[in-house]
Order: sequence, then structure tokens, then C-alpha cells
Amino acid sequence: MTDAPLVTRFAPSPTGYLHIGGARTALFNWLYARGRGGKFLLRIEDTDRARYTPEATQAILDGLTWLGLDWDGDAVSQFESADRHAAVAQEMLASGTAYKCFSTQDEIEAFREAARAEGRSTLFRSPWRDVAAGDHPDAPFVIRIKAPQEGEITIQDAVQGDVTWKADALDDMVLLRSDGSPVYMLAVVVDDHDMGVTHVIRGDDHLANAARQSMIYTAMGWDLPVFAHIPLIHGPDGKKLSKRHGALGVMEYAAMGYTPAGMRNYLARLGWSHGDDEVFTTEQAMGWFDLGGIGKAPARLDFKKMENINRHQIGMSDPETMLRDVQSYLAAVDEPTLPNDKAKAFFDAFGQLDVADKSVGDLLAKFAFVLDEPPFTHDEKAAKLLDPVSRGILTQLTPQLQTASWNREALEQTVMEFAEAQDLKFGKLAGPLRVALSGRAVSPSVFDMMIIIGRDETLRRLAAIAA
Repeated sequence: MTDAPLVTRFAPSPTGYLHIGGARTALFNWLYARGRGGKFLLRIEDTDRARYTPEATQAILDGLTWLGLDWDGDAVSQFESADRHAAVAQEMLASGTAYKCFSTQDEIEAFREAARAEGRSTLFRSPWRDVAAGDHPDAPFVIRIKAPQEGEITIQDAVQGDVTWKADALDDMVLLRSDGSPVYMLAVVVDDHDMGVTHVIRGDDHLANAARQSMIYTAMGWDLPVFAHIPLIHGPDGKKLSKRHGALGVMEYAAMGYTPAGMRNYLARLGWSHGDDEVFTTEQAMGWFDLGGIGKAPARLDFKKMENINRHQIGMSDPETMLRDVQSYLAAVDEPTLPNDKAKAFFDAFGQLDVADKSVGDLLAKFAFVLDEPPFTHDEKAAKLLDPVSRGILTQLTPQLQTASWNREALEQTVMEFAEAQDLKFGKLAGPLRVALSGRAVSPSVFDMMIIIGRDETLRRLAAIAA
């Protein structure tokens, strides 16, 4: 298996949105494969037809796409491979590593009730395990694996280390139901083998499954993949993550103004570490990510850290990426995306400003001076800054700006000299000027705004609020 190409997979069940825990699992698989020239595959485990919906599948695809995680080839449907799964069970039956069990549900439950009453193990031991085929009745049956009854089963886990189970603690699990449908445990193993998966990186809630699944690999003579079971994500209080802790779906975070790069950075750092590095690019994460850096303890959500990382990632973004993130955010909150002219205005302005905003929503508020159309609607705080005295001062400033050279140094000098001549502190002048140019009491530097919107637009906005 060491010579085989590295292949990881993400295999969600399509019963709802892409959970943040699932998103981190997908990210770990994606980083591990992409950083090593391997393949990252996507399989939709849609065998539970009672809960399956196409909309849930699409929600998962949308979440992965927003997060920026691409997969190789088409997404695979587990349900569509049911015949292949059943065929493997029949192979095991023919080879003697599985058997037909004719025990009914009533018989199994009666056994367990008696075991409970007598204080014995309720682990069901089928009486049909060693019955010759010639003695089988003409009745419904399931196919069970012949699990080892002595010794131990050990999984070498890349995160958890060696994990061992006593063989007598495992039953002969069902592979094929009486209606001929395969069980999840069998389907997972067959799919992973057929897809060439070399590394199974998943939540540690699947750790116990590894013991059972390894029996199928062994029975079929297949190489086991490298298992890596990662601890789950807990809330800030250390308890299992739930709605009480806040958003659970990836697209909820998109609507809260987190960027894909911010989420990738934060989720990568959630339970995995590379020295003291907190903020890094996706390219760095691909190069650094390894299974040895994953901790064994559950990771805890830290919303302040998430905001801080998002702020850094917004500041590190290029205009093209940030414009794409803005459009995605607007779609996530059901707002119209920016039309071409506004998109260009944002793109140009973003390239000229140093930004450090914790969310895309805050960023859009900062760029209102190029996205909103004058005349502006002022909130109470902004309106107070544009009292008649302030309007008069701005009217006097306008001629000074008409003749100023239009570069930052000249504009700063012109405005500062004007303030000094009026015996004003700069702050007293900057507030009204800020509102005149952006319509808001909080905005980028007035000089940045003047440079970005240009002389003509600056003078037009000042004239519009003249006393």
C-alpha cells in the first residue's frame, strides 16, 4: 500500500446541512491529500432512504464549495453501489468468512432478555454460525460475518495510537439484511476499497467502527487503510457541540460574515497545531498539515479566536478573492449581489485600503462610501456631526480643495492648514468631512476616501451638504 497513490475521502450522510464538525473533517482530508499530491474524493452516504433528501445533498455540496474544498471526480452515491456491496457479502459467504443466520428478531430479543435477567452478556451468539448448508431451513436469513472469537483486534491509529478490542466483545455483525440490502458497515468498507482510499480520516465517534470494519478487510484479503480518528469539536464550555453554542452549519457562518479563508484557517487550527502558528495561508496549511499534529483531546470552539483569525484573513485577501467573498456573503444573507459597476468600485477601493474587519458585513459598512449612492441617509450620530456650523465650515473648505494637488500629502497639508486657520482641532473637522464623504460617522480615513473617489466626486459630495 505504500506504493499506492494517496487517497482520502469525505463521506457525509445527506440528512441536513454541512455541520462545522463535518467541515473540519473534510478540510483535514483535503489538506492531507492536496499537500501530498494525492486525491480527495467525495462520497455521499445516502443509503438511509427514509432520511435522504436531494436538498440535503446539495446543501453539503454548497457548503464544501463555499469553503473552497474541491474534490476529484464526481461525488459518488453509496446507494447506487448497493449491488456491489451485496456481491461482496456473497463472496464472503462463499469463502466461509460469513454465514447465513436464520434467527428471528423475536428469538434474538428473547435471548437478550434472558441474558439480562441472568446477568450475562447480551452479545448475541448465533446458533447458525457452524451449521452446514444442507441443514438450513427454507426461511428468511441474514448474512453475518464470522468474527474472531478469541484473541484481540488492534487498530494502529495515526492519531489515537494502537487501539485494542477483545475479540469476545465483538459479535458476528450482520452484513446483509434479510431483504438483501447491505448494512452501512459493509458499504463503507467496500466503497473505501473500490475507491482506492488509503487514509480514512474521520471523527473518533467512528473509532469503534474501525474494529468491525477491519474484520471485513481481513476476510476479503484487502489491505487496511491508515486510520486517523480525530477528536470531536466541543462548545466553549467543553460539552458536546449543540445549537445552544451557536451556529452549527457552515453556511450559517457564511451569513455571519466569516470568509472561506478565515474558516479554513480557524478549522485547520481547531485540534491541529503547527508550532505557535495561528494565522496562515491555505498554501502553508497544505504544506504543513500532518496527522502527527492532531491532538487527542476534543477541540473547543472559541468565537473570539475565530473572529480574530477572520480579521487577519480579510486583511490578507487580494481584491479578487475579497470581491468573491463579498458576493457570497450577500447571497448567504439573501441580499442582492453587487452589480458590475459597484463590484468594480469595491474591487478598486479594496486594493487601495488597509483593512482589518472581523466580518464581511463590517467590511461592507466600511466601503459604503463607494457602494452607497449620494445623497446619503444619515443615522442619528452622523446627522449630529452635520450641524449648520459644520456645514458652513465644509463650505469654506471646498475652495481650498478645488485648487489642491490630488495626492495624499497635498490633501493632508491643505486640510490641516485650513483647520489651523479656523482654530479647529483636526477631529472637529474630520467628523463632518467623514459624514459628507461616506454618509457615516465611521469610515476609512477621509484622505483615503478622497483619493479613491477622486476630486470631482469629493467636491460634488461636499456641495451636496453645503449650508
